[in-house]
Amino acid sequence: MRKLSVDPMLRHYDFRRFWLTTTIASFGEQISSLAIPLTAVLLLHATPAQMGLLIALQTLPFALFSLPAGVWLDRRSKYPVLLWSEFMFGCVLVMIPISYWLGLLSMHVLYAVGFMMGIGFVVGGSAAQVFLAQLVGREHLLDAQSKFAATDSMARLIGPGIAGMLVQVLTAPVAVLVNALSFLVSWWNLRYLRKRDPYPAPSNRHPFREMVDGIKMVKNHEVLWALAWGTALWQILFNGYLALQILFATRQLDMSPGVLGAAQTLGGLGVLVSSMLLKPLSRKFGSGRTILIGLGGTALAWMLLAMIPPALFGSSLMSALAYGIVVFVFDCSAMLYFMPYLALRLKLTPDAFHGRMVSTMRFMTVAAAPLGALSAGWIAEHLGVRSGLIAIAVGGGLLTFGLIKVSPLRDIRD
Repeated sequence: MRKLSVDPMLRHYDFRRFWLTTTIASFGEQISSLAIPLTAVLLLHATPAQMGLLIALQTLPFALFSLPAGVWLDRRSKYPVLLWSEFMFGCVLVMIPISYWLGLLSMHVLYAVGFMMGIGFVVGGSAAQVFLAQLVGREHLLDAQSKFAATDSMARLIGPGIAGMLVQVLTAPVAVLVNALSFLVSWWNLRYLRKRDPYPAPSNRHPFREMVDGIKMVKNHEVLWALAWGTALWQILFNGYLALQILFATRQLDMSPGVLGAAQTLGGLGVLVSSMLLKPLSRKFGSGRTILIGLGGTALAWMLLAMIPPALFGSSLMSALAYGIVVFVFDCSAMLYFMPYLALRLKLTPDAFHGRMVSTMRFMTVAAAPLGALSAGWIAEHLGVRSGLIAIAVGGGLLTFGLIKVSPLRDIRD
């Protein structure tokens, strides 16, 4: 208890409340990340191409709205944006259970919900990242991110199991309703923050010129540019993986929602391990090499996933266990990649450019992601889901090798 009391982050009232909000949202997101795809696969019998389109529509708003959202955020207070984005998430997700109970649920409803959620993540997610930097200061960003990683690991440990049981017993739309309620609780909690970030000084510059300035700032910064193009290629591969993951688990490995949820909980252990490894790895190797270690780990996980047979050692349960181990490797590696990535890019950016940098990076890194989901869906439709996963794994290996050879990340020591 004495050790906790001297932690300046834990004595920060607004940080504790903000941390609680992200924890609640994390639990809800773990439920919907399993429940929405299972709604498509089990209730609506989605094809690989339809799953690819569903994932693509969730990321399309990043391409359409990231740049103007960055300029807009730099011209206003971030707190109200963050507050109402949480409320919007809850209202949008409620559409799925309501449509289900009215007999109107279809892939088009899921497409609309995915697209609206994507818009919320573009605006609200960018506001949250900038607000966190203003809340704790640059010097505490990595510490804050590691705390978020620790609680996210708890969500990953418990959330998928809860989601699997909810889907198994009460149907997937009911699980989505739980997620909607969690976002509304997050919104209610955020209303009591004391911190109000200052309203920026009015700008007379044309918004288009400010968007161009944000792009130029990232393009002309050697490290930010390497992070941008490397993460853009990774997001293409990752969105292909998202499009095929649930299909592979349910149709190739014959996993029920309950078993799938239990296997996914191992990802929470991966996030927990990454939260413990993040600081020592960053101290020993620096942020850049830690990012590369995480990137290589995700490529390895994709290859291992593609190699799991339908009945490992003659048992479907062994295949489910192997799937869980792969999820552990992937989630641990992904967090080692993204936690230092998020902290490093904020450290390298002047305060006046924070909103534009976040939105510019989001635009550059996620704009092409829908192509990954659509391509993976097409490959799986014509050559099989396993072939799609193999293509993703090969791409991940080539990307890791390329970033090691040509980017400055291996020399970044903070």
